[in-house]
Amino acid sequence: MSAPLVTILDDEPEIRQILTEALEDAGFRTKCFARAREFEASLKRQTPDVCLVDLSLPDTDGLALVHRLALERGAAVIIISGRVQVQDRITGLELGADDYITKPFDPAEVVARIRARLRTGPRPAAQGSATARFNGWTAHFDRYVLEDGEGSETAFSHAEGEVLRLFLESPKRLISRAQMQEALGGAAGESFDRAMDVRVSRLRTKLREDPKNPRLIKTIYGAGYIFLGDVRWG
Repeated sequence: MSAPLVTILDDEPEIRQILTEALEDAGFRTKCFARAREFEASLKRQTPDVCLVDLSLPDTDGLALVHRLALERGAAVIIISGRVQVQDRITGLELGADDYITKPFDPAEVVARIRARLRTGPRPAAQGSATARFNGWTAHFDRYVLEDGEGSETAFSHAEGEVLRLFLESPKRLISRAQMQEALGGAAGESFDRAMDVRVSRLRTKLREDPKNPRLIKTIYGAGYIFLGDVRWG
């Protein structure tokens, strides 16, 4: 099995070099890009395992790019940015990024965050299966789509898929925010909690839940979430 591929999109040569050396020393393969156009052209030929994306790009809006990646690609998306305000972090996570790292950064932390993202995947309950059926829905994790009973499909992002898989692998059990943070990685705090709330809200919308009284994903205030569906994998 080949080493995971990490793409690096940053217009600063020094940043690309630092990240490349740290990642390749840690056993990853890398590809670097200074412009979004070249980066997106490469994605048409090969989907990496993780995309590191700077927000301050010379040829496109970094946040819009992150949103497209989250919806259209199966790769994890980690923002690396000099924007340090909490609102920038929250916005990036709300748009579908899996994690947000601010500059200046410790290369070892970036490697650790990437490893945490790659550990998020099929756990024992669903090992070998990319399809889960529940309450008239089918989740296709290989294609990142939800299919209803009539065959209509709705796409979900990689980040939303991580949360959905966590719920489907632990039905009818309380999942605390601490457990979500441990399972999904990322730094705990206000931005992580806000991102989880947004992802759960989007999943409810895609599952056509009543926002005032959801049937499948229940919020246990002060404790976490519980998924009430009957799940069958495979």
